[in-house]
Amino acid sequence: MRTQPYSFPYLISLSAFEAAGRHLSFKDAASELNVTVPAISRQIKFLKHELGKPLFRLLHRQVKLTPDGETLLQTLRESFVAIDQATRAIQPGFTT
Repeated sequence: MRTQPYSFPYLISLSAFEAAGRHLSFKDAASELNVTVPAISRQIKFLKHELGKPLFRLLHRQVKLTPDGETLLQTLRESFVAIDQATRAIQPGFTT
């Protein structure tokens, strides 16, 4: 039986969280990712369940990151930038 080398939630949930955290808006994240607001909300709820901690504070018509959410967002942003740079670097015709 093969075990996974990494222990983190689904990438789609992390992507949804990153977009929502960057925009501080589930609506804008949904628009960017071409999904519905409830789909973003479900992914955020999934992460909250998996991590055992809230990542956002839901306020009236606004969301704010918790300290744990800020930490995760910063790490994801750095990681996604590194992945973007690596994939662009191996594409044919890429120039720096």
